[in-house]
Amino acid sequence: MHYTHYRKLMNLLKKVFILFFIITLIPSAIAQKMENKEVIQFSGIVFTGDSLQPVPFVNIRILGTNLGTMSAFDGFFSFAAQTGDSIAFSSVGYKTSYYYIPDTLTASRYTLFQLMNNDTLLLTESIIYPWADIEALEYAIVQHRVPENDYDRAMKNLAREEMKERGKKMPMDGSMNYRYQMQQQVNKAYWNGGYMPNNWLNPFAWAKFFKAWKEGKFKKQ
Repeated sequence: MHYTHYRKLMNLLKKVFILFFIITLIPSAIAQKMENKEVIQFSGIVFTGDSLQPVPFVNIRILGTNLGTMSAFDGFFSFAAQTGDSIAFSSVGYKTSYYYIPDTLTASRYTLFQLMNNDTLLLTESIIYPWADIEALEYAIVQHRVPENDYDRAMKNLAREEMKERGKKMPMDGSMNYRYQMQQQVNKAYWNGGYMPNNWLNPFAWAKFFKAWKEGKFKKQ
C-alpha cells in the first residue's frame, strides 16, 4: 500500500519537474529570438495593383501585436519594426495583403512598394430617416401635402371658370382680326348709299334690353 502511494508521488514529482523545465526554457527561447531581431525603419508606399495609384488610409499592422500605422493621403507610411515581423495591409475595398520582413537584413532601413488588389465588399444597407421618433413620423404623414403632378395642373388649367376668365383677357389673334375687318368691309358695302342702323336710337332694342334686365338675365351666375 505504501509502495503504491510512493509511485504515485514520484510520478507527480516527475511531471512537475518536466513542466518547470519547459516553463524555464520558453522565456529563454523567446529572449534569444528577440535578441536575433534587429529594429529597422520600415517605410514605403501603397499602390493599387491595376493602375498604380496611391492608396490612402491603409491600416498597416504588425501581426501578433497592436503596433502599426496608417498610410498618408499619398500612400506613404513609415514606422519602426523588426526583422522577421509579418506585416498586414488592410483597407476597405481591397484584399488584405501580407509581407514578411526578411530576418537576414543588415541595414537599419527598409523600403517597400506594396500593391493592393481590389475586392468586392457588400456592406449592410443602412436607411436614414429624417424623423427622430414614430410620433414625428406620424405628424409628418398627417401634415404632408402631396405635390401637384402634370395631370392635376392640366385639369386645373382647363377648368370652365378658369377658361372663361382667360378668354376675357385673351387678345384677338391674326385670324380674328382679319375676320373682323372683312365683316366691317361687308357691312360698309351692304349699306353703301344709305344709313347704317344705330341701335342706340332703336326703341325695339331698348325694349328688349329693359325686359331682359327685369328678368335678371344680367345677374352674375
